[in-house]
Amino acid sequence: MTEAISLTAVKDLLTEAAQKRTLSREAQLALQHAEASVKLTREDTEKLLGELKELPWVDPLFALKVADLLPQFPEEVRLLASKDRTVLDEEQIKSLLELTAKYR
Repeated sequence: MTEAISLTAVKDLLTEAAQKRTLSREAQLALQHAEASVKLTREDTEKLLGELKELPWVDPLFALKVADLLPQFPEEVRLLASKDRTVLDEEQIKSLLELTAKYR
């Protein structure tokens, strides 16, 4: 089974690969998407992921989604959680938003 990685890591890996060789069209599109979407450095993403994983109700895949998208509003957190069929209470949503606000 493959391991999920952050969009920041994808960007870094594709950037390194592009320096060594010509990327396929799909890889070029993925790199363009990553460059347009990434909001944090790899180090900050790893720090945020570490903090998110310390929360007992955050699973690793949900943590990746939060770190990649940095939600600003409760509705965004609920949307991310609903895709995983996770129900979060208001305190959990508030703590996630406070955590992501430190990295914006």
